Amino acid sequence: MISDIPTKEKIVFLTFDDGAEKDPEFVTMMRELKIPFTMFLTDSAIRTDYGYFEQLQRLGDGVHNHTLTHPNLRTLGAAAQKREICGQQEKLRNRYGTMPRLFRPPYGNWDENTRAAAASCGIEAIVLWRESMQITNMQYQRADRKLHPGDIILAHFRGPSELKGATMTEMTANLLRHIRKQGFTVARLEDYL
Repeated sequence: MISDIPTKEKIVFLTFDDGAEKDPEFVTMMRELKIPFTMFLTDSAIRTDYGYFEQLQRLGDGVHNHTLTHPNLRTLGAAAQKREICGQQEKLRNRYGTMPRLFRPPYGNWDENTRAAAASCGIEAIVLWRESMQITNMQYQRADRKLHPGDIILAHFRGPSELKGATMTEMTANLLRHIRKQGFTVARLEDYL
């Protein structure tokens, strides 16, 4: 399980989960700002528009596994976990052309069956997080409530209905302000893992 990358550099890593929101302004913003990030995608959320995520992939952003249907894996047996993880590996490889190396369990919930299933499906690392971005505020896991070098930050492809009227682009702009204000820059997770 990886929640941060050991480094002394003042860098953090952005990750976006699920794939329900497909905001075209987000693609434009990330293309213009050249901010690297990693996507952990769930098939049930992305299947309505696979092409949206192809645009982001073409910017150099990594496509990785977040299961087929976003279950709480701890409630599933070994075979069902393997179907969720390996099934998504195949869908993502067929759709985006590369086999994902990274996996994030939905809700951050996993057990030893998850670890075994992920390994059997070709996953090299299970990625968790240190902070998560809400609409305007960051939720920190550490008591000092600040970023640390190498932290992995969780955000979601969410829209106004889940963000109290804010867009995903606005949420991401707030996230980038939090990062800059603390003197950090964003690096590409796949370059360190």
